[in-house]
Amino acid sequence: MTYPRYDSATRLRRMHAIWRAACVGVTVVMAAVPLTATAADWPGQAPLRGSFEPFGPAPAGFRWDGVNFGGQFGVGNMSTDFGSSNSQQVAYDLRNTIVLSEYHPETWTTLPSGTTNGRTFGGFIGYSAQWDGVIIGADVTYNKASGFSQSAADSTSRQFNTSNGYNNSVTIDAQSSVKLKDYATFRARAGYPFGQFMPYAFAGVAVGRFDYSVTTRIRSSGTDVGGGGGSPYSTDNTYVDSKNNAFSAGFAGGLGIDVALTPNVFLRAEWEYLAFAEINGIRNSLNNGRVGVGIRF
Repeated sequence: MTYPRYDSATRLRRMHAIWRAACVGVTVVMAAVPLTATAADWPGQAPLRGSFEPFGPAPAGFRWDGVNFGGQFGVGNMSTDFGSSNSQQVAYDLRNTIVLSEYHPETWTTLPSGTTNGRTFGGFIGYSAQWDGVIIGADVTYNKASGFSQSAADSTSRQFNTSNGYNNSVTIDAQSSVKLKDYATFRARAGYPFGQFMPYAFAGVAVGRFDYSVTTRIRSSGTDVGGGGGSPYSTDNTYVDSKNNAFSAGFAGGLGIDVALTPNVFLRAEWEYLAFAEINGIRNSLNNGRVGVGIRF
């Protein structure tokens, strides 16, 4: 049985990828922020050297409500749990047998989990309205994915006696792979503006498009050791289940901040978490950090 190893260097590279995305977002946002010097102890007085107020006023004529759209780029990692992706194939092969009813081989093979890094790029369009100082809105995003693919392989063998007096041997060889091609989200947002800044939270649903493949080879044999005079048996079958453009819905949530640059242009930085529903026994989740630029009118 072979499992993929994730050494400290690999873990460090993943953390560096996410950290670089966060640093890019913070650097872009902070570079666009005008810092207005003010008196530390006496608001309203003339600016004094050595102190500043980080939240400057929004550009003249800027408003947070209305229609907005823009583009975005991100990096992140996808975690994949192959779990029991081959269970249905094993159950089908051993259907109506005492081996299945007494020892449940469909639950034996638990393929290992894995994590892969990748990039996303796409766009968003939405609408926001002001409600007693709070900005409420909804948006739709689309993101093309690159590099989010994962595969795993495992083999399990067991020998056991069943109640019919047979000594049985079952070997299961399993392989699974999955690739995220793109996804869309439908989100509700709520934020509170501070001058030219508006931090916000969002939640909604996501729909991802995947390619996947599951291959399972089941070899089973048995001999009557109970003295019943039964004939020996032996089987060797392989099953392949694959599909392109399989859709999976899930949850989308996260945090972000918009920064007003001009009356119509703003920068955006977000952290997004997606948890997709099981697709043919495979579960996927995505952590994504991204930056973008948008126009509001």
